[in-house]
Amino acid sequence: MESFTNAIQSVPLNHYILLSTVIFSIGVMGVLLRRNAIVIFMSVELMLNSVNLLLTAFSVYRNDAAGQVFVFFIMALAAAEVAVGLAIIVMIYRNTNSIDINVLNRLKW
Repeated sequence: MESFTNAIQSVPLNHYILLSTVIFSIGVMGVLLRRNAIVIFMSVELMLNSVNLLLTAFSVYRNDAAGQVFVFFIMALAAAEVAVGLAIIVMIYRNTNSIDINVLNRLKW
């Protein structure tokens, strides 16, 4: 475990911040630009994973387990979000035969 911590600390913290920023930006662009509900959920997962990466990196650099505990709760939240989100997508597909979010305005009636 000590060698793993040393291996993570050998990479500068700026690299983790840059990688997490790039992954989070890709997720934001996916949410804003895509119209497919599954791609939007995958983009939200990318954003959550970038936050997990950053929390884990800061946790290892500060030798504090609090960040890793937050990662555990975020992963539990992401699993619940996937389960509920996919159930909603399946129900929308059954009603509209499409997962395009522009078609969802028909659900108002």
